[in-house]
Amino acid sequence: MWAVKNLSLIDFVCHLGVMGNTTRFVLGLTGKFINDLLSFLVFSVLDVLDLILCYVYKTIDFFVEAEWKPCYCSSPKQAIISSGNILVSEKGEAEKIVCLTSAKLQLEEISDTLYTRPSVVLEVSKTTVKRRKVVDGLNSAATNGVRSSPFVVNDTLVEMIQEKIGAHKSHPVPRWSDCDCDTCNSWSNSCKDTLFVHTEGRKDNVSENVLFIHGFISSSAFWTETLFPNFSRSTKSKYRLFAIDLLGFGKSPKPHDSLYTMKEHLDMIERSVLEPNKIKSFHIVAHSLGCILALALAVKYPNSVKSLTLLAPPFFPTPKGEAAAQYMMRKVAPRQVWPLIAFGASMACWYEHVSRTICLLICKQHRTWEFLVKLITRNRIKTYLIDGFCCHTHNAAWHTLHNVICGTAGKIEGYLDIVQNNLNCSVNIFHGRDDELIPVECCDNIKAKVPRANVKVIDKKDHITIVVERQQTFARELEHIWKTAKIS
Repeated sequence: MWAVKNLSLIDFVCHLGVMGNTTRFVLGLTGKFINDLLSFLVFSVLDVLDLILCYVYKTIDFFVEAEWKPCYCSSPKQAIISSGNILVSEKGEAEKIVCLTSAKLQLEEISDTLYTRPSVVLEVSKTTVKRRKVVDGLNSAATNGVRSSPFVVNDTLVEMIQEKIGAHKSHPVPRWSDCDCDTCNSWSNSCKDTLFVHTEGRKDNVSENVLFIHGFISSSAFWTETLFPNFSRSTKSKYRLFAIDLLGFGKSPKPHDSLYTMKEHLDMIERSVLEPNKIKSFHIVAHSLGCILALALAVKYPNSVKSLTLLAPPFFPTPKGEAAAQYMMRKVAPRQVWPLIAFGASMACWYEHVSRTICLLICKQHRTWEFLVKLITRNRIKTYLIDGFCCHTHNAAWHTLHNVICGTAGKIEGYLDIVQNNLNCSVNIFHGRDDELIPVECCDNIKAKVPRANVKVIDKKDHITIVVERQQTFARELEHIWKTAKIS
């Protein structure tokens, strides 16, 4: 009798479990439907708003700066490059600018996501950007044995290239929509054309160097206000620590005429850190966007990197038949209103003029936001994080997002192959399990390409708290990595 009753109780509990799973499934499906519906409505409105803002900014730019400013939603036209030659290479259906034969300029990877971003407005109006051919300016390249090929281009890109070929100078004063404070423009009044670098640690007879590379819309304060105070005395007496403000961010230069390509970012790191300090070997610690630059730097200096530590690296292997840059854009900016961090990334990535408006409200007013955060939270670390989040220009954020994060998506797999096969340094991956921007699956993707990588997933931590709320622990982990790192 007892056995029968006990069995009935077990059946009842199991029944409740099945009902619970069914309820969660239904709620999850309902939530996804609501999120998809709201996302469709919200981003349809943003598609229209961005088109309206395009004309608004063109008009304001004309009256304030006395010239029409190009943008990437300009209608494409048959582009003729009057000076210099563009060499192109094909990868599937996408062609990239590889080199511009000018002593002034060499471009790599101008992402097609800059000017090809599908939207409801474009689909309805049937004005989707079409492929065009560069019909002139390639004769010299053809003469030298380089076969010309069709290239997706619009007048904005041509104008920017022509301006660079003509060696036009950036405006000596910031654009009306950018911040004009002393911090954001201190570099423009000097001849120093290098990045801002915060240096701590040993000053002479240095054999150990560490480069810290921050993520997107951040700054060196992400490291200096969290990790640097928590490194031990012995570490600071042995290691020289370099925290870099990337080109266009923090206190570093924010040139108006830069396209913020991978090459420009790497050149500035070399010019600002490696060359002046005569660094022959180094460790790298990088977060998010910085992981892409770290991999490129490691590939360029395979015999110099002692350890490679990546936090929340964005690596999404491109499925066969997909365009790498477009696929990466959809992964990091999925056009969803939830989670909020994905919504923010989508507005920054898909909308040139909406994101400029956000920069106008946030970056231009960064001193006000910093004061409010400091007043409300009285938290030094959070204040500096807001400082890093706000201190950039729209031009810097827009081009870095597309030309580095999206534009190099097709290269990362190759970088990882080189790290696995040609580099002897230790590789360490840290990721927050609750990261809603870069999913944990990215760690598994890297582990598949670099089996020797040490992967550590931290529970209850996200894209930022992977460092900010565990700075002491992470400082100890880094010290152990550096201490045990060997390079052959």
